[in-house]
Amino acid sequence: MAKWIRFKRQSSTPNSAPVEFGQLIDDDSEAPGQVTVHTGDLFEGSKSTDEILQVNNLDLLTPCWPSKMIGLWNNVRSAAEKKGLAIPEEPLYFLKPSNCYLPHQGEIQRPDYYDGRIIYEGELGVVIGKTCRNVSESDAGDYIFGYTCVNDVTALTLIEKDPTFPQWCRAKSMDTFGAFGPSICTEIDADQLTVQTIYRNKVMQNYPISDLIFSPHQLVSLLSQDMTLFPGDLIACGTGDGILPIKPGKTVEVQIEGLDSLSNTMSA
Repeated sequence: MAKWIRFKRQSSTPNSAPVEFGQLIDDDSEAPGQVTVHTGDLFEGSKSTDEILQVNNLDLLTPCWPSKMIGLWNNVRSAAEKKGLAIPEEPLYFLKPSNCYLPHQGEIQRPDYYDGRIIYEGELGVVIGKTCRNVSESDAGDYIFGYTCVNDVTALTLIEKDPTFPQWCRAKSMDTFGAFGPSICTEIDADQLTVQTIYRNKVMQNYPISDLIFSPHQLVSLLSQDMTLFPGDLIACGTGDGILPIKPGKTVEVQIEGLDSLSNTMSA
């Protein structure tokens, strides 16, 4: 198992610092302490430089930069049953554009004009590792690079604002509404994982990946029938019951055992 991050080195001119990536050193501590810098391409044979940096001296970025982020709706069986929703016959999904990407510890921003509810949705994220088109479910694992934590932030009130056109893309694609990271974990059995979302020091979401209607491998296969998936693309697998509005100044943490936890705070 390996964990990968993207980062910039802290400097007096952060905008000029190059984006770098590396592999976290497993030191059995609760928080990652060091990273080995790599060069090349994260998804195509990167090479270690043997340079080791302290994570505390770095500005963490999202662990990849997807060409697209695909979000699943109604993909957790227990949540669908509780809401009285029919079990879908095929994945139901929307897209989130790159302007919404937000790294670990980044601040969720409320749009100035919007005074409605903004909710969290803790989810497992699947990161694609190589170009993927029309793959079978049995081969899908060969195209998965790893997994990460996702908070699919949503301006809930906007979805049904216009009764003639549900605004899923608008509600989910505002700046900072696509939080994921802090790392990508490889070589892990996602089907054995459990997603927990901590809000106001309470576990508000707690559901196993085995409760997904479409598993990560099924999603990769089925989505690749619709569109080409590229290295770094991210699939957010859908959320369970227990979502709530995020209050100003409050923090949401998405925890998945074996992955590094994602934490973000709503702007005050």
